[in-house]
Amino acid sequence: MDDIKARLQECSEACFKNYEAWDASKETQTRENLQEAIHDLRKVASRLEIEITLSERAKVTGKPIPIPSHRSNSKSKGPVESILPDEGNTKGSHSDKKEGGPRRSQRSRRPNPKRNDG
Repeated sequence: MDDIKARLQECSEACFKNYEAWDASKETQTRENLQEAIHDLRKVASRLEIEITLSERAKVTGKPIPIPSHRSNSKSKGPVESILPDEGNTKGSHSDKKEGGPRRSQRSRRPNPKRNDG
């Protein structure tokens, strides 16, 4: 939790400084810096939400939730362990059903009273 606290404080200070710089100049570079700082702040907030959920889950069930790694980390490591109960098996799911299904009956077209056929 100390790591998150330090990251949260650091990122929020950087975000505030970048906001002040952007507010004063409204230039492209300051906007990009602010957007990057906001993105970093969102990452810290997401990690904090995970920690909150983990602590609540530990109180309720005592069974920890596995924290999935980021997608970019799994590209170089090979197969990643699935967090799904059936190891990601999709057999028998709705994706195996044939396309289509029962056809809807076609409705007959009503004649258009405003159309003049003669």
